[in-house]
Amino acid sequence: MNLFDSKKKLALAGVLCGLVAVCLAIFGNPANMAFCIACFIRDTAGALGLHQAEVVQYARPEIIGLVLGAFIISLATKEYSSTAGSAPMIRFVLGMVLVIGSLVFLGCPLRMVIRMSAGDLNAWVALIGFILGVGTGVIALKKGFSLGRAYVTHKTNGVVLPALMLSILLLALFTSLLKASESGPGSMHAPLIMSLIGGLIFGALAQKSRMCFAGAIRDVMLMRNFDLMTVIGGLFVVMLIFNIASGRFVFGFNTPGIIAHSQHLWNILGMYAVGFAAVLLGGCPLRQLILAGQGSSDSAVTVLGMFAGAAISHNFGLASSGTALNPETQEVIAGAVTNNGKIALIICIIICFVIAFTNKREGAKS
Repeated sequence: MNLFDSKKKLALAGVLCGLVAVCLAIFGNPANMAFCIACFIRDTAGALGLHQAEVVQYARPEIIGLVLGAFIISLATKEYSSTAGSAPMIRFVLGMVLVIGSLVFLGCPLRMVIRMSAGDLNAWVALIGFILGVGTGVIALKKGFSLGRAYVTHKTNGVVLPALMLSILLLALFTSLLKASESGPGSMHAPLIMSLIGGLIFGALAQKSRMCFAGAIRDVMLMRNFDLMTVIGGLFVVMLIFNIASGRFVFGFNTPGIIAHSQHLWNILGMYAVGFAAVLLGGCPLRQLILAGQGSSDSAVTVLGMFAGAAISHNFGLASSGTALNPETQEVIAGAVTNNGKIALIICIIICFVIAFTNKREGAKS
């Protein structure tokens, strides 16, 4: 199942992932949020009671499926490898940065591309910040940045996160312990089984294709390698065709109902932080879930950091609000970034710089 021996295979993987996202969008996931790692982790964190924002609480089967799909396919193809030991606490903090930056922008890199395919100009603006963030990370790599090597550990160590995800699924299926939104984005979702299957397929394809939004841009900058861009291009084209055919393509900025805002500077800075942190971590939010599924405890710690970042974002008012339509007056209410979110984002960017330029390989030149 080697997809890297052909760009056609990589493009096909992207197309199939796009079709999964299309199905989830058709059958109930929020508008322009067919698949969003940061948003779905936020919803799952809410379902577990880690934050109390009632409109974003739902144990998203897609997140569970991504990890389990990567776990199953890596076992089947003998790519599973239990590793750990590469700066776990720094990775935890960077995981928080990934989600805090994403929730200021209102979406992870995957959702950014999905929003771009629907004509959301705010996402195109945010792409500038994402590219600049990845570029800053590349500069750090060239100057010798490293979080150290990971070491092979007992095989069961890498099973912990997949087991936790399976536990959340069982709680969702057989108990009423988890919280679930009755209104808002958390109440909008495709049927559970469809979402789970979609997550499993997406996870398996992402594992085999090494799909990574930050990695794609990083590889172009470092090696002029466009392989990972091929995967993302396939997904983008499918979503673009779907949005145009279904009438969901709306070209503009302040568009109510798509959970986005038009504060351009903060869209740029939000995705700048995400791109920067993703390069330091060796992968975007999606890639962290996939690596955790195939045995990396370092990525599993990052995922836990992402859950913590989601909880903090909603417990302390860091997450932005999207442009909406007042149901009574029919006036457009512009989305906005909170003051707390602005402060937290600046702190996150500073943290990235400190980590990037104080952690170097032995013998690396300053």
